[in-house]
Amino acid sequence: MKLAKGSKSWIITTLIFSIMFLAIGIFFNNYTQSYVAILVSILLLLLCIFFIMFFRDPERTTGKGIVAAADGKIREISEIDDSEVGKSIMISTFMNVNNVHVNRACYNGKVISVDHKPGAHLPAFKKESERNERVIIILDTSIGKIKIIQIAGTLARRIIPYIKKGDKINKGDRIGIIRLGSRVDVYISKKVVKKINVKIKDKILAGSDCLAEIND
Repeated sequence: MKLAKGSKSWIITTLIFSIMFLAIGIFFNNYTQSYVAILVSILLLLLCIFFIMFFRDPERTTGKGIVAAADGKIREISEIDDSEVGKSIMISTFMNVNNVHVNRACYNGKVISVDHKPGAHLPAFKKESERNERVIIILDTSIGKIKIIQIAGTLARRIIPYIKKGDKINKGDRIGIIRLGSRVDVYISKKVVKKINVKIKDKILAGSDCLAEIND
């Protein structure tokens, strides 16, 4: 199983401590101390398994049209007049802890900007989450600008971009990770959208599922 960039230290650290507490538990003569040490070892092992599942980064077959930037469930589809993209279709995806958290590019293009905005850590499904910490990515593509916003949530405390200004990326390329769940919003120019291929509550996979078909 492929793991997300930068995740090995999380997994190895918890595994080492799990082994250490198991060894301590085995060699303790005191029953209570031995029991506690072994229990801590088991909890750390479970945490290690959780990290392996959380940081998984499977290969994907790239889909057609404008593809999903995140795994998760569609929470909102709306029309917005955006300052960078103009009249846009905004498609928002909510990511649960059990989803793959590596985000991907929606379309081929050049990275115009990657801006980190500090903020709160409110639940990502609430309206107030507009004040949350976020990373705003603007892509210059053959169909105009596309905006991708990675938004931190209650548990998500860090957004790690894999890309920088000036990078050329292909549709489906990995662009970053949000640790421990949250949300990703995609803004597409309304004039290039031929058909929206998703609806609210649909479950989607980043890089492979088509958010919208585009005009030829």
